[in-house]
Amino acid sequence: MTSACTKALWLPLAAACALGSSGAEAAEWRFRVLLDGVAIGEHRFSVTRAEDERQVVSEADFVVKLLGIPVYRYRHRASESWRGDCLMQLATFTDDDGKVSQVRARPGDNGRLDVTVNGASRSLPGCTMTFAYWNPALRQQTRLLNPQSGVEERVQIHRVGDGALDVRGESVVAQHWRIEGPAAPLDVWYSRQGDWIGLDSTVAGGRRLSYRLQ
Repeated sequence: MTSACTKALWLPLAAACALGSSGAEAAEWRFRVLLDGVAIGEHRFSVTRAEDERQVVSEADFVVKLLGIPVYRYRHRASESWRGDCLMQLATFTDDDGKVSQVRARPGDNGRLDVTVNGASRSLPGCTMTFAYWNPALRQQTRLLNPQSGVEERVQIHRVGDGALDVRGESVVAQHWRIEGPAAPLDVWYSRQGDWIGLDSTVAGGRRLSYRLQ
C-alpha cells in the first residue's frame, strides 16, 4: 500500500481509497478503547471491497489494570467474507480473560448459513449480518449474529438524534443511533457523511466502554 493511500485511510470522516487498477477499495478504522474514560487498548477494522465482495478483518486487544497490575485481558480476532450485505463466511477467535471461544460460519444448504461454536453446529437463515457497524445496511436489520458468541440476537435499531463527539481531539457533530437487544444498548455514532466514528456501551459493573476513532 502506498504512503498516499495510507494517509487517505486516516482522514477524519472518510476512510476509502482505490488499490491498484483492479477497482478494489479498502477502508480502515482504528479505535481507541476506553473504560470509564481510561484507555485500555484498541480495536482495528479493515474492509477490502472488490465489486460485490468484501473481506473484513477485525482485531481487538484490551488490558485493564488496577494499580498498574493487569486484572483483565481481552483478545479478539475475526475474519469475514461478504457478498453484498450478506455474510458468507466467518472465522473468529476470542480469549475473554482466559475463556476461549471459536466461531465458524459458512454457506449451508438452501441458502442458509451454517454456524459452528466450539464444535457445536446450527443453521441460520440466509443473508445474516454481524454487528457490522461500518455498513449502513446494519440500521435496517432486526437480527444480527454475534461474532464472539455465535448467537443470533434480535435487535431494534433506531435513530436517537444528533450530538457532539470528540474525534481526534476535536468536537464533531455526530448522528446517534441505538441498538437495543438482549444485552445492554449500544450507542453507535456516525459522521454527517455516514462514516462510523464511535461507540458506547455499558458493561459489567455498570462501567462505560467507549470506542473513539483515532
